[in-house]
Amino acid sequence: MQKALVWLRRDLRLYDNTALHHALAEAGQVWLTFIFDKDILQPLLKKGELDAKGLKHDRRVDFIWQGLKQMDEELRSLGGGLIVRFGKPTECIPQIAKDLGVNTVFTNHDYEPSAIARDETVASSLENLGIHFESFKDQVIFEKKEILTNSNTVFSVFTPYKNNWLKTLQEKDLAPYDCTPKPGQFAVIPKKLDEIFPSLESMGFVSTGIEAYLPAGSAAGQAFLEDFLNRIDHYQIGRDFPAIKGVSYLSTHLRFGMLSIRGLVREAHRRMLAGSMGATIWLSELIWRDFYFMILANHPRLADGVSFKPDYDNIVWESGTNAKKLFAAWCAGKTGYPLVDAAMHQLNQSGYMHNRLRMVVASFLTKDLGIDWRWGEAYFAEHLNDFELSSNNGGWQWASSSGCDAQPYFRIFNPITQSEKFDSEGKFIKRYLPQLEKLSQKSIHAPWLSGHLELEAAGILLVRDYPMPIVNHDEARKNTLVRYSVVKKINVD
Repeated sequence: MQKALVWLRRDLRLYDNTALHHALAEAGQVWLTFIFDKDILQPLLKKGELDAKGLKHDRRVDFIWQGLKQMDEELRSLGGGLIVRFGKPTECIPQIAKDLGVNTVFTNHDYEPSAIARDETVASSLENLGIHFESFKDQVIFEKKEILTNSNTVFSVFTPYKNNWLKTLQEKDLAPYDCTPKPGQFAVIPKKLDEIFPSLESMGFVSTGIEAYLPAGSAAGQAFLEDFLNRIDHYQIGRDFPAIKGVSYLSTHLRFGMLSIRGLVREAHRRMLAGSMGATIWLSELIWRDFYFMILANHPRLADGVSFKPDYDNIVWESGTNAKKLFAAWCAGKTGYPLVDAAMHQLNQSGYMHNRLRMVVASFLTKDLGIDWRWGEAYFAEHLNDFELSSNNGGWQWASSSGCDAQPYFRIFNPITQSEKFDSEGKFIKRYLPQLEKLSQKSIHAPWLSGHLELEAAGILLVRDYPMPIVNHDEARKNTLVRYSVVKKINVD
């Protein structure tokens, strides 16, 4: 009887999972495993503060852990179970595969350079043991070089990529993979391998309470999806306004594969064909995700922190003590610009930030404060629940104008007009900056421009209760145009 091990990474679901489908199709006994990777988690323990017990607060580790506990319970109800370890996959996977006596390890592709290197090491070790290693496309619709220009080159501009993506799409690309096991196919874990599920504390982490607003698992993800599908037809209108329930809130479940990208695209595409503008725009956002995966897969140098457009690495960013001071104010939500600060408080408190606000705060950091986009990229990487290297890098390079198909360097968001346009009543600002809630709808976007009497009536003393702006936007805009002139000069020369 063929035996198989499915190595889960960012595909934490038991339905429509490509690797699991192939394992069930080819083997009579199937086990599943997940490795909490020490090479990923231990560096997290060195960042930020630890609690009184020396434990780290990280919502993503907690979210994954809770999702795995649910999966383990479901598998045990079917006669199997989930083998979970805290260690190095390059060591754990070959050892588990050997101990189980499997013929093949099945997994799904990962596209980050470090993950590719890890998988090559694992594949080599398994080969030495006489065990096959099979990997499949699962987290994107089209990967690597599946969507090319007419001259068979990789796209670097989104719109023609999207058009070709849609033109290429066929029903088979969205067909779900059947993962229904035969009775007894999920094999019992041998006693010597059925170790206690590692606790968060044993790995150096602590419960974060994320389940109160973002429960993990496929069932929770499906509930979020069903809620969004009731609102999807208005997505194109509501998605820009952070104070309302206008976006999908699916990014974290999608990031860890608790939802299938094929299922999401199927829903969006069907509704697009039926004439839903909201679904059309949402599908475009999902295609952006494929686009950034494709960019990273074909330009792995981006993982090393270089600009997609090399000329932009000639920009001289702010440095020294003042730069660190400005960056600290941005991180803490103390810039004096309410929409920027409210957005940063949202991120710091929940691990989530509305997409419109991600653009606003990124533009502010790079083009108002003159801070290197890599600083912001790293901060988001540490704090976002849905952190994804390809999309995070793509988004920051878009905002700083250094990336593929990025906004022009002279396009600089005005944080006040963005606030007036997308949070006109200040509802979002008041949610995260309650000290400003008594200001008028006009003044809440720029408190320092309020009259003394209004501030006094609202009980606000600037500096004491809310900071003065750490930079003048109009002056910063002029400085940015000078800063970026080096790029213009290079392009002209």
